[in-house]
Amino acid sequence: MGTGTLEDALAWVEYCNSDKDTYYANMRRENGHEAPYGVKYWALGNEMWGPWQVEQHTKEDYAKKAYQWGKALKLLDPSIKLILCGKNGCSDWDRYVLQECLRITDMHSIHHYTSDKEHYANALAPKSAERAIEITASLIDLARCEINIDVFPDEISTKAKTRHRPTICFDEWNVWDPERAPGDKGAEELYDVSDMCAVALWLNVFVRQSRYIGMATVAQSVNVIAPLMTTETGIVKQTIYWPLLLFSKYMQGQTLAVHVRASAYHGRTSPEWLASTMELPLLDVSAALSDDGFINVAVVNASETDDAETELNIKVGSVKVFTVGGRVNAIRDHNIQSDEKVSVRDSEWDGKGRFTFEKHSFTLLRWKADGK
Repeated sequence: MGTGTLEDALAWVEYCNSDKDTYYANMRRENGHEAPYGVKYWALGNEMWGPWQVEQHTKEDYAKKAYQWGKALKLLDPSIKLILCGKNGCSDWDRYVLQECLRITDMHSIHHYTSDKEHYANALAPKSAERAIEITASLIDLARCEINIDVFPDEISTKAKTRHRPTICFDEWNVWDPERAPGDKGAEELYDVSDMCAVALWLNVFVRQSRYIGMATVAQSVNVIAPLMTTETGIVKQTIYWPLLLFSKYMQGQTLAVHVRASAYHGRTSPEWLASTMELPLLDVSAALSDDGFINVAVVNASETDDAETELNIKVGSVKVFTVGGRVNAIRDHNIQSDEKVSVRDSEWDGKGRFTFEKHSFTLLRWKADGK
């Protein structure tokens, strides 16, 4: 949106999605693809608020432009999903552009990265993203209502402007230390066990807040602050790869509510406001009932020094256990191609008595819901 025109945007959508006898649809056919590509998601700019962007916008200028572009694109192809350019979910930019553009918005994009040199501040920092999701969801609801003080002048009443409720597109997230991995030098981060705990907690946040989330995409997938790093001779599976693998395989279906009572962290946090805003239990949990009838419970024990012994009453014959990190690893262990120190350990548990979640670990418990 910074360097192009509305005509360019319409041309792209026509080229990718149109089945009509039109200029750009015919260009696609001439280039060897008769059928439309059917591109579903279209973002109305990326970080347009940022000073690093060409043609940086004010929130007022962006909202005016995005609404008109979105209206035109939906007239061309009503099936597409438009993603509004938000900021971090907690800013006045987010509030304003949602209020101005809600009707053409299917998803509202927010970006957030976490990191800290100290383990606890690093591993628990993704809780700030949970707060950002909650605030963004509230801003979406605020935009769906209008204040009406004419009917009842002595009190404020609200009435819904629209039933339409966009979801949140968390399309950039990860652990990223710009000092450890400066962008101008490739931003190639070497992730350790502390970072693995943080990414697992990030994923727990998305499961817990899934009613608000339409999309959540890690930045990046391969190379540059990524779980997979290529080399001249192969590929390195970094520590953060393993929770991403387990979540993608098993944490599907329906979110299950969880209630956790555990020792909490009360020290310095990143960002600083986190400690005074949210509870920070050292055990962080999400759960899901997958479509194949399995209950999956994802647990991060962020404690650097202590295992967590818990009482779990699971009346099943066998529980599959996947563990990453824990007692076999030091907090700063990382993987390189010649030495993969951190990976998934598989085991079985009979579901009876007390279960121990190892220090600085991610554990996924999985069992058949009917016990068979």
